[in-house]
Amino acid sequence: MHIADFSIGVLGANGVVAGGFPIAVGAGLSCKLRKTDQVVACFFGDGASNRGPFHEVLNMASIWKLPVLFVCENNQFASTTPFSYSTSVKSIAVRAEGYGIPGKSVDGNRILDVREAALEAVDRARHGKGPTLLEAMTYRIRGHFEGDPQRYRTKEEVEEQAANRDPIRQFRDLLSKEEILPKDLDQQIHDEIDQEIKEAIRFAEESPLPLPSDALEGLYAGDIGQVSKEGGLR
Repeated sequence: MHIADFSIGVLGANGVVAGGFPIAVGAGLSCKLRKTDQVVACFFGDGASNRGPFHEVLNMASIWKLPVLFVCENNQFASTTPFSYSTSVKSIAVRAEGYGIPGKSVDGNRILDVREAALEAVDRARHGKGPTLLEAMTYRIRGHFEGDPQRYRTKEEVEEQAANRDPIRQFRDLLSKEEILPKDLDQQIHDEIDQEIKEAIRFAEESPLPLPSDALEGLYAGDIGQVSKEGGLR
């Protein structure tokens, strides 16, 4: 959940709902002040669009014409609350109009549709025209957490969505139909990914447990004193 890698521009996820919005706009302002061609992609769910930071940053990004692509992954549920119950509009994309920026809703399970809309928004941002709100309509197949009883929806609904809207299966079928992905290559890719996952599991299970002192690595800036092997400060 909290993956970050500054070396490739991943500023990190946030455990606070809507907590990533101000970070994204700050990064967008940095891009504009430094006059780079960078564009910030800010991902969030439909639940976060009902929080205050969403509206604040869309307004600010619009005023300053910041190069930010706001991507709402509308998976129909904010934790256990259905989108239709918690949200005043049928589409998050329409909220863009209130801030004078483009808003577009696409089928989030169709990879090429998402790519086309994203490229258009990125090109617009790079030409100084400001942010775009892109809504990718999808469906959350798994529960909000492991062990989620999922009493807010039926098993039949989940099974229907999994069978008919799987984005990987849809894209694979398209590539096969266009004769881009032959069956042997499809199987080869599947086997390579399967082996990569097994190797990652093996590595994790065979790796030693971290030292208590490792919990402080990268946590503080500057010299905070010598850390003992037991994890205490000296």
